Amino acid sequence: MVRRTGVHERLLRYYEQQGLLAPERLESGYRIYSESDIETVRRIRCLLAAGLPTSMIARVLPCIQAEGERLVPVCSDLAAELSQESERITRAIEKLQASRAILNTVIAAAPPSGHQKNETASVDHDQSRLTGS
Repeated sequence: MVRRTGVHERLLRYYEQQGLLAPERLESGYRIYSESDIETVRRIRCLLAAGLPTSMIARVLPCIQAEGERLVPVCSDLAAELSQESERITRAIEKLQASRAILNTVIAAAPPSGHQKNETASVDHDQSRLTGS
C-alpha cells in the first residue's frame, strides 16, 4: 500500500484512526488493502491538499465519487458544506496575506545587514576604548 499510494504507513494508521480508511484485517492483525482502499487514500490526499481537515473529510468521503480525475459530490447537502469550508480557507488566506504584509513592512524598515554589523563593531570598539580593555 505504501508503494502504491506513496503514503507512509503511519499516515495510513492515522487515516484508520480517524475513520477515513477501514482495511480488511486478518486474525493476525495484518491489514489487507483493496483497490477501493487505494482509491480512498488518493481521495483523502486530494481533499487534504484542498485544505480540508480530516473531520470534514470523514463527512465528505461517503458523498463523493470520481469522474475521471475530478471528485464530484453525490449528496445534496455536501456542496453547501464545501462552500463553507471554501469560505474558511479564504478567510485564512486573507489573514496570512495581512500577516505577510506586516512582516514585509518590518523587513523593509530593517537596516541593511552589513550596516548592522558595522554598528555592532563600532559599539564594541567604543566600549573597549571607554573601559580600557
